[in-house]
Amino acid sequence: MPQVLEFSDVVVRRNARDIVSHLDWTVSDDERWVVLGPNGAGKTTVLQLADTLLHPTSGAVTILGERLGRTDVFELRPRIGFASSAMARRVPPEETVLDVVLTAAFSVTGRWREQYEDIDERRALRVLAEWRLDHLADRTFGTLSDGEQKRVQIARAVMTDPELLLLDEPTASLDLGAREELLSLLSGYAQAPTTPAMIMVTHHVEEIPVGFTHVLLLRDGEVVASGPLAEALTAENLTATFGVPITLTQDAGRYAARATS
Repeated sequence: MPQVLEFSDVVVRRNARDIVSHLDWTVSDDERWVVLGPNGAGKTTVLQLADTLLHPTSGAVTILGERLGRTDVFELRPRIGFASSAMARRVPPEETVLDVVLTAAFSVTGRWREQYEDIDERRALRVLAEWRLDHLADRTFGTLSDGEQKRVQIARAVMTDPELLLLDEPTASLDLGAREELLSLLSGYAQAPTTPAMIMVTHHVEEIPVGFTHVLLLRDGEVVASGPLAEALTAENLTATFGVPITLTQDAGRYAARATS
């Protein structure tokens, strides 16, 4: 399958410390990756590289056939969907849910003087329905629950039919019900044949949606393990990643981990 992302000997260095250290990694267009690791492992930095928000100190990052440093990132970014808490903080709280999603067409986070066609609004409404948000179309973003805001962020990210979808801790801070609702939606989306390549950062194996195919385990900016979930997501690799003895279980495609007593 065609590659949508390739990291070749990538290093990100800050204050004489490698945040990401000599990372080699490829993502194909039919793969759904989860990136796991403790705080400070380099997970969010990896996503920032994939979203063109950050350039490597050394090494090469190729996204959708374009190499960072040799391409116009402003032309590349509309081809990438990105949902994160940082993005949510840039959304005006008085913006309607419909406009939050609609403005993705112009890569802005606040409706101003741009003009949208009927086809754009129909597309936005269809995406809202797919993420069970159509009943909230006229609500303002600032009045939504955390779970609703998370789903709006993802709906905005898929509005433009991206070729690569990046999700930074999409279930963080959600209660059990909101988390399970979002994971169910992500599972359905991940398994659809027209879905783009996906990369999702999380801290917890319990938050890996059914339908995800691969895992990248990071610790201190280095790869502990990488590959298909069935091969790379093991108790041994999780123990090495998080630094405590881990027991891993699986049931109906969902994972659970706990410290071994």
